[in-house]
Amino acid sequence: MTVQSGGRRVVTNMSLSLDGRYAGPDNPQDMGWVMPYAHTDVARDHLAGLCEPATTALLGRVNAEGFLGFWPTAIGTEGVDARDEAFAKWLLDTDKVVLSSTLDEAPWERTTVVDEPAAQVVADLGAADGGDILVLSSASVIKALLAADKVDRLALTVFPVFLGGGPRLFDDGLPAAQWALTSQTAGEHGTLALVYDRIR
Repeated sequence: MTVQSGGRRVVTNMSLSLDGRYAGPDNPQDMGWVMPYAHTDVARDHLAGLCEPATTALLGRVNAEGFLGFWPTAIGTEGVDARDEAFAKWLLDTDKVVLSSTLDEAPWERTTVVDEPAAQVVADLGAADGGDILVLSSASVIKALLAADKVDRLALTVFPVFLGGGPRLFDDGLPAAQWALTSQTAGEHGTLALVYDRIR
């Protein structure tokens, strides 16, 4: 059984509700439903484990604006969890690729803006040396990579809430695929962190 095809792994990370949604029905940008669960040990340790082997962050424009607008404020803030500060520092220090058809240049350091399909971008990144390519909660990017069967590791944090509507991560028509569960952790408030590797 081969878990990946070689080269750099493409790792995607997404928070999901128990009914399979990554956003609610009214405002896709509102992540307020995540916040009660994102500050748990399970969620923080899950993200830290994904960042450690990663040397490139891949984001869509909207997520890049959210992540890079918020996370730097965690550095040096009194009372911030050490894992949150470590993630913020990793995000600033690592190479970032932002997929966008509207940005001409990146307003953030160590960032390249690319207007190409996600599958082509990860193929190009995979041809270069480096660690994991980590796709951070960018649903449009993750969905495109799943549709192209370019995901090697699928990391999910499942929170025990029904959103009752809104977009789903797993669309009909995805290529048939088998996955191996490589880790599972349950914690506070019923939070569940899952990591699956693609069997190829």
